[in-house]
Amino acid sequence: MIATLRPARSTDAGATGEILHGFARENDWMPELHTQAETIAFCGRMIDQDWVTVAELDARVVGFLALNGTEIHSLYLKASARRQGIGRHLLDHAKSRRTQLSLFAFQANLPARRFYEHNGFVEVARSDGADNDENLPDIKYVWIREGAENG
Repeated sequence: MIATLRPARSTDAGATGEILHGFARENDWMPELHTQAETIAFCGRMIDQDWVTVAELDARVVGFLALNGTEIHSLYLKASARRQGIGRHLLDHAKSRRTQLSLFAFQANLPARRFYEHNGFVEVARSDGADNDENLPDIKYVWIREGAENG
């Protein structure tokens, strides 16, 4: 079953915040910098800026993608929704709206790195993490639609 995608509504802040906060809690390499309430408020701000598309299964939010211009700011799924094509569905939706996309993935997040590389993203830079809140080494990835680089 493929998820239904739709623009996020303000009432989705709780579900998206829970998903994002859950990711920090389930990965021991990821520092838990914010409370769940702070994370929900952060997701609410992204939603207010029209960045967020949610994925629903059975009328429940199971994942989301936040796109700020050409930068994928966030792509997270509930643990139970992973490996079902939902992340790719969200990513393909973003790709259909842009000719190029960029994002940062933590070096420690091997599943995300494999996912992005499998879906056409290419590593263009690495950092020691000094410029991100988590202070974790990261990788910048870029995807360019085939033929778009030639104008």
